[in-house]
Amino acid sequence: MKKISVVILVLLGLELHAQFNVFSKDPIINMENFQKQTVHWGYFLGFNTYDFKFDYKEDAPEVLVESPMSFNVGLVGNLRLHEYFDLRLEPGLYYTQRNLTFPGFENPRDRLREVKSTYIHIPLLLKVSSLRTGNLRPYLVGGVSAALNLSSNFNAQDDNSEQRFRMKNWTYNYELGFGVDIFFEWFIFSPSIRGVFGMQDELIQDNDPQSPWTSNIESMRTRAVFVNFTFH
Repeated sequence: MKKISVVILVLLGLELHAQFNVFSKDPIINMENFQKQTVHWGYFLGFNTYDFKFDYKEDAPEVLVESPMSFNVGLVGNLRLHEYFDLRLEPGLYYTQRNLTFPGFENPRDRLREVKSTYIHIPLLLKVSSLRTGNLRPYLVGGVSAALNLSSNFNAQDDNSEQRFRMKNWTYNYELGFGVDIFFEWFIFSPSIRGVFGMQDELIQDNDPQSPWTSNIESMRTRAVFVNFTFH
């Protein structure tokens, strides 16, 4: 798989160089005035891995988190503030799954919780771009976000004793990342990577204060990595 990925990247680089002169020393400047627009739109496709950061009341074996890769899709609205500063709204739909293994249980029915989530994720981001070099323009991005978890079990009365893991339905985060705008003849392609850090406890405790699943958990916060491919 790694060798295939390397070959694909090499072939993509050669294709970009040969057909679009993106990486050449004196490239043809593509879409020179596009980013001077006050407002422009786009969309993104990408991948994500979601995790949890647990804090505990007492030292004890920790909850193990497995984070399979999932996918996301959304829209981009870009407001130009300055030559180097843009304000971005990037609402998207994020599908994810986290597999939690709780310590102290022999029965897999009690030990494992598959936490499948569908988020409506709404970040407001400040994009800080560097000087454009040919058809490349790196940037940093950061901001805050709110996410509605459509699969949170927020209103459920059952808890882990009935195999139901419950979370708060709204999550609030801060985000930091970087990327690069690559200017082609007819569009801009922007790969980016971004870290997402939850700011509040998202766990709904079990009904039993002595629950073997949740009683020792002080807080549970989202951690995530997004890899997005944006097209303008």
